[in-house]
Amino acid sequence: MTDLSRSRSVDGQSRSGVEAAAAEESARVYRPRVVDRQLRDLLDAVGAVVIEGPKACGKTATARRLAASEVLLDVDDTARETAAIDPGLILEGATPRLVDEWQLEPKLWNRVRREVDDRRQAGQFILTGSAVPPDETTRHSGAGRISRLQMRPMSLFELGKSSGSISLRELLGGEPARSPATEFTIPELAIEISIGGWPGLRDRSPEQALQGIRGYLDEIRRTDISRIDGVRRDPERVGRILRSLARNVSTYVAETTLAADTAGSDGASLSRNAVRDYLDALKRLFVVEDQPAWDTHLRSKYRLRRAPKRLFVDPSLAVAALRATPERVLRDMNLFGFLFESLVVRDLRVYAQACDAEVLQYHDSNGLEVDAIVQAADGNWAAFEIKLGGGRIEEGAASLKKFAKQIDISRSGEAAMLGVIVGTGYGYMREDGIAVIPITALGP
Repeated sequence: MTDLSRSRSVDGQSRSGVEAAAAEESARVYRPRVVDRQLRDLLDAVGAVVIEGPKACGKTATARRLAASEVLLDVDDTARETAAIDPGLILEGATPRLVDEWQLEPKLWNRVRREVDDRRQAGQFILTGSAVPPDETTRHSGAGRISRLQMRPMSLFELGKSSGSISLRELLGGEPARSPATEFTIPELAIEISIGGWPGLRDRSPEQALQGIRGYLDEIRRTDISRIDGVRRDPERVGRILRSLARNVSTYVAETTLAADTAGSDGASLSRNAVRDYLDALKRLFVVEDQPAWDTHLRSKYRLRRAPKRLFVDPSLAVAALRATPERVLRDMNLFGFLFESLVVRDLRVYAQACDAEVLQYHDSNGLEVDAIVQAADGNWAAFEIKLGGGRIEEGAASLKKFAKQIDISRSGEAAMLGVIVGTGYGYMREDGIAVIPITALGP
C-alpha cells in the first residue's frame, strides 16, 4: 500500500482554484478519525474498499490520507462522461486510486471488481459514496475483492470534546470505568447535539452551522431522495416524514404514525408502503440509521420486541428538521433527553465499529427497555442505559439490574459491563458493579 508521504497526483482539474485551495486547507487541518486504522487494515487485505456514509461526514478527506491519485466524479463532468463510456480509463493512476462518489456512474462497480481480479494485489482502489445505488448495480458480488467501511459524522472523541479515558473496547473486556470529572456543561452538550459532527461546519458559529444543516436537509428532500433511484418523491411529504422522525427520535415510532404525519392540507396521507419506500430511500442516503433489536434468549415469560428504534445518523439532523436551536433544546428537557440518547448511540456506533461490534437495543413485552446493547463478534456484550442528568443514574441502574435477571446467560453469557452513560461528571464503578460513564470521557 502507498505510504502516506508519497505525493498524490490529482485528476479532475475542472475544480476552481477556490475549491482546490479549500481542499488543501482541509487536508492541513485534518482531524484523525476512528476509521483511519480500519481503512489502512482493509487496504492491506483486499483489492478495494468502499467508504460509505452521509454527505459531508469526511469520507473524501479520510480517503485522501491514503490515496496516491484521485478522480472526483461529483465535480468533474469530463471524468463522469469518460466513466460512462470507458470506465477503465477512470481507474488508471497511482494506487490506491480514489474514486469519489463512484455511485454517480454505477458501471464502475463491475469494472473495479474485474480490475481487482486481474491485478491480484491489495490496496488498489478506494471508492467513496454518499448513497447506496439500486441492488442490481452491485448484484455481482465483490466478496473477497471489495470491502465496505461505514463512516458517520464525527464523535465527541474525534472532535476533541471527549477525553476518551474510558475505552469501549476495555469495557467490553470487563475493565472498570474510571475518569476524572469532565468540565463539559449541559448547555455545551445542547450545542454539540445541535451542530453535530460535520467536519466542514466545525469552524462556523452555531447559527451558521444550523443554517448549513437545514440546507443539507432541504437538498435531501428536494433533490437527493429522488436522484438516488430516479423515483420522484414529494419534497413536502419527505419534509413531513423528517419532522415526524425528529419528533419521535430515539423511539419505536410505527410506520402508521409516520404515515399519518404526512397528511397535507387536503387530509391525504401516504400509505404505509409508501412511507416504507421513503424511509428506505433515506436510509440509502445515510440520513436515517435505525437501531435494531438485540436477538437474545430470555429466561422469563416475556417476549422480545423486534421493532427498531428510529434515529438519524446524527442528532443535528433531528434538530434541523424541527427548526430548533440549542436554546430551544435546553427548554424542552424531554426532547433534550431523546436527542442526547441519539448522540450517545452515534458515538457508540463509531467506537463499536472499531471493536468489530454492533449497537443494538432491547425492548420486551413487559415494557422493559435498555437503550444500547453493544455486542462484539466474539460474543462479548455490554448493556447501557442513557440518562442525560446525573439525578437519573439510580433509575438507569435499576433498569439494568432488572434486565440482567431476565437474560438467559447460559446462552448469551454474562454481560462484560452494565453501565449508565450520562452527560457530564465523574466516571466510576458503583458498589453494585454498575459503571457510570460520562459521554465526554468515552472513546474507542
